[in-house]
Amino acid sequence: MSSRRATHFPILMAICAGMAAATARADALDGVLEVKSAYAQPEQGVYQLYARIAYPVNDDIRAALKDGLTLTFDLDIVVSRERRFWMDETIAEYTLKRELSYHAVSDRYLTRELGSDDSSEQHSYATLEEALEALGTVDSWPFLLAPQLSQNRTYRVALRAGVRRGRLPDTLRVLLFWTDDWHRESEWFSWSLPH
Repeated sequence: MSSRRATHFPILMAICAGMAAATARADALDGVLEVKSAYAQPEQGVYQLYARIAYPVNDDIRAALKDGLTLTFDLDIVVSRERRFWMDETIAEYTLKRELSYHAVSDRYLTRELGSDDSSEQHSYATLEEALEALGTVDSWPFLLAPQLSQNRTYRVALRAGVRRGRLPDTLRVLLFWTDDWHRESEWFSWSLPH
């Protein structure tokens, strides 16, 4: 083996090892990601969303969170007016954004809603499963004003859950900057809106 080939051999081995590691973690968000149930209830002129979502849980997620990765959970909701002879008209679109991280000192999983300000309330959980169950429970989230709807029209609501990589610590940024395996979305779950 020439000296030139010998100097390239360690680099080639490092690339192969990196590709093998990527393949091993290709299913980082593997597991159930599904909107199990959802409905909207009008309360004092505002539609409130109630939903149950199953999020994936596995050792890769647990290890990445403990290494400092933050996960973002998006809940996309689309309200549309049904039309018989044309495409449905989108009336409103909203996204509920929440975040999951791990706090090493307290050994707790932290969740918080991401809004326009940093004053969002934070919750703490002893296990990843408890945190994901809390993130998958939506009770009374106001998303639509009743006056936005016409009485003689039919409307549908569609809901989709997504998980993606959020903030990265510097140590993981080098390893994960080129991967896209930390992003998944569920199928749309839709129903007729009562009014």
